[in-house]
Amino acid sequence: MQIKMNSYVGEDGILHLDIPVNMQETELEVTVTVKPVQKTIDLLAEAEVNKLEWHDFINMTYGCLADDPIIRHPQGEYEERGTIE
Repeated sequence: MQIKMNSYVGEDGILHLDIPVNMQETELEVTVTVKPVQKTIDLLAEAEVNKLEWHDFINMTYGCLADDPIIRHPQGEYEERGTIE
């Protein structure tokens, strides 16, 4: 049986593992391989893709309301409130 999982190491620097194996009263040989997850690179790549998608969206929609401009109507009067002490 092989189990692969991601876990988090807190400030104490100790990795805690709780692994259910559905076995009882038996001896097991356990091998643990520890390596950091490469999320930083993935997040940077994803951010770059999102940035490119955003620029593409802006380029596609820029000027689409030029013939029908958005009008901001008067917002009315705001009530005067007492000061907070």
